[in-house]
Amino acid sequence: MSPDKPEVLVLWPNRPKQMAILEERYRLHHLYKAPDKTALLAEVGPRIRAIVASGEVGPDRAMIEACPRLEIVACYGVGVDAIDRVACAERGIAVTNTPDVLTEDVADMALMLLLMLLRDALAADAWVRSGRWAREGVFRMTRCPRGLSAGILGLGRIGKAIARRLEAIGVAVAGYHGRTVQPGVPYRHYPDLVALARDVEVLVVSCPGGAATRGLVDARVLDALGPEGRLVNVARGSVVDEAALIEALKQKRIAGAGLDVFANEPHVPERLCRLDNVVLSPHAASGTFETRDKMAQLVVDNLEAHFAGRPLLTPVPPP
Repeated sequence: MSPDKPEVLVLWPNRPKQMAILEERYRLHHLYKAPDKTALLAEVGPRIRAIVASGEVGPDRAMIEACPRLEIVACYGVGVDAIDRVACAERGIAVTNTPDVLTEDVADMALMLLLMLLRDALAADAWVRSGRWAREGVFRMTRCPRGLSAGILGLGRIGKAIARRLEAIGVAVAGYHGRTVQPGVPYRHYPDLVALARDVEVLVVSCPGGAATRGLVDARVLDALGPEGRLVNVARGSVVDEAALIEALKQKRIAGAGLDVFANEPHVPERLCRLDNVVLSPHAASGTFETRDKMAQLVVDNLEAHFAGRPLLTPVPPP
């Protein structure tokens, strides 16, 4: 292994093909494999010039400070809330992510979760498998999506893709909540999330995670959504007050929830798993071969651009 290769700290494994490319181009140190992560970081930190992170596992200030030569953090995912971007900005460390390539798959997941909720797909599957169809007859009636109204929390690339899908199946997009009014979109901006929830029957969460949105969907929002309302979250578990959500579901103060993300992944509260008015997915919205390969390649391409002195493909602005 050439000592001239830039040394890269890998916090999370990439796709096999792209990992092989990284292994060829760089000297990798796999922190996620290390039995003593602190010892490995102390040993290699002074030589590290790049970090490969993920949407869930990123460098905090202490790790960044342990890498005085760090130049770039390349994130395998859109969300960068696991990365201490303030510490990166203070040092002029570039941060990249993988937007666009996962937009359509995540929007598909949001639609799937909603349709599974409305049509009670998990219970229908169990009805067939258990033999109850043959013994007891026709499955119970479910809800049609056409004619429902939806609100979107976070009308970014993914939020807009979700809106298109909702409209395609006859769900009216009543509006969106976000930090700023977006010119040129046909949806009403709600500065008050509670007001948006009150006006719709479906609330889809697709905003960034982090401190600014932590617990944004709280008991007040859920109560405004009401007993016929359904929540879909394909953003970050931190955006929803999980304890409040469990109570709202348990008490039928909302009709149901479709969740791809959770507060303490991969640990999902048993109380949530026992509920029959939820559909749960293991943070797999972008989990198709095609999309994950494209995400992994963006990590490779951003690192290549950085070390070649070219503009980064998908830089994340400083906070």
